[in-house]
Amino acid sequence: MPRHANLFLNKIINENDAKAIRRHGITARDMPTTADKNTLEFIEKYAAENGDEAPSYALVADSVEDFEYIPDVTDGFNYLARQVKSFSAKKQILDVVNSGEFERKLNELDGHEFIEGWLPSVVDSVRMRTNVRNKVGTDLKSGADKFLEEYTRRKIGESFRVWKSKFSAIGNYVSSNIYTVYGKSGRGKSVITLEEGLYAAMQGATVLIWAMEMGLYEVMVRAYVSLSGENEVTRKVIDGIEQGAGFDADDLRAGNLDEEFERAFETFLRNINDYLPGNLIVRAVDDEDFLDRSLRALEADIEATDADYVIIDPFYYLDYERNTSKTAGGAAAETSIRLRALAGRTQTVIVAITQGEEGDEHNIGESRELELPERSEVKKTKQLLEDAYQLIAIDTDYQQGRGLIGIGKGRDGGEGNVSEILYMPQYGVIKELSFSDAEMEKFDF
Repeated sequence: MPRHANLFLNKIINENDAKAIRRHGITARDMPTTADKNTLEFIEKYAAENGDEAPSYALVADSVEDFEYIPDVTDGFNYLARQVKSFSAKKQILDVVNSGEFERKLNELDGHEFIEGWLPSVVDSVRMRTNVRNKVGTDLKSGADKFLEEYTRRKIGESFRVWKSKFSAIGNYVSSNIYTVYGKSGRGKSVITLEEGLYAAMQGATVLIWAMEMGLYEVMVRAYVSLSGENEVTRKVIDGIEQGAGFDADDLRAGNLDEEFERAFETFLRNINDYLPGNLIVRAVDDEDFLDRSLRALEADIEATDADYVIIDPFYYLDYERNTSKTAGGAAAETSIRLRALAGRTQTVIVAITQGEEGDEHNIGESRELELPERSEVKKTKQLLEDAYQLIAIDTDYQQGRGLIGIGKGRDGGEGNVSEILYMPQYGVIKELSFSDAEMEKFDF
């Protein structure tokens, strides 16, 4: 059995450095023998009672049965800690196998669930417990070269990416960040978010959407209608005004395009590369292989598609991480924290949709007054609000043909910015209003 744990403990005693235990994240679980475990616990107890001083080797030898003293340990703490954690990782995996849990889960779970879900979660837990930090963060002086390398990558577009929003209130989507979209049920969150994803794809982005509420055909209908509307492939009279528009969503859903529009739609699809320099890749609720909705599976999809921009619709349909905090809402909060880390690790934009609290409606005559929800109305998890680079509030009404999009929180400002939009998703007409007052009066809102 390796003796690195004993060497590590003796080095603490010899150098009077009890803080090395915390500094390197060593725990009793990492100790391979009972004597090592008891020695660690005795040193920690002594240090807590004596101002972080380490006990003498004589006191440890007198207090801990089977303790072996080794003088003059010259190996570094980092090296010894890595060896301790390396052996601990192997031991913890063997403990799972020998406990019977491995065999029980193998028999209980479907093969894919076992390989892609349970087993990776066990390995992840062990990896987090046995990770060794060599240093904390990057300091301003020694990090100068690292900063210049990243600056150069951003300059040539290899690292940092910005995707323009379609709406002035939002501005841009910046890679490595989470954007949280929220609003009440049925207020156009999915429509607007898909619109933004398509707009990024029109700029060359590869967009991955996890549509966990919608079937594939419905997502494709919305995407094709939106894209055709953005490119004004046809003209329609809407509320007495002729304007550029897309194909009719209801006709596409029902397979009921008339002959002329059917030919036009087929031509549009054949030439779609002309309209979409990037791409939109859809994982839909009715995909037969869309069983694992964990963050691990999401990361695998990001890597497989080389995605730049990711939409999660909605966040609360993900397979949540384990609730290690054992608190109410802890699983959702832990998932949000890890999603934030995933955005940074993959250098993607991640847009997560969640729901706002339902409240009273305010009507003006027969119409409902459009009103953006407050940030306090984020319903499913407050942690998602905290992790968001921007909190994007949405309220639309297709009957009025109008909508509002605004910033509820922005790390770099913009809080309170609002865009008013023309909202006719049935014809792919979703754009920021820029009409004169005279033109606006022509619409029957």
